[in-house]
Amino acid sequence: MPIIKILPHAEYCPTGAEISAPAGTSICEALLEHHINIEHACEMSCACTTCHVIVHAGFASLAQSEEEEDDLLDRAWGLQPHSRLGCQAILTQTNLVIEIPKYTINHAKENH
Repeated sequence: MPIIKILPHAEYCPTGAEISAPAGTSICEALLEHHINIEHACEMSCACTTCHVIVHAGFASLAQSEEEEDDLLDRAWGLQPHSRLGCQAILTQTNLVIEIPKYTINHAKENH
């Protein structure tokens, strides 16, 4: 199983973390399964950008993003060249290092 290293985030993962999840799982699902409660206002349906992550290592192992995801990412706060929506980025056998951006475009958080 691939390992996802999450860089520290003041709210979701203050000390950072390393988790593992099976290939075929989305980054968002993996985080939520390990109690890292990243926002996902659209319930992982590729309709918002609240699960935006920046992939610092392992980006090339992810399938290329679809046009729908690219269009949404254009609205994400802190967009970087290796940005992905966590709900759309599916794990392979390659380890990843990710960062959860400090902010999202949401003004109010959902309680999932």
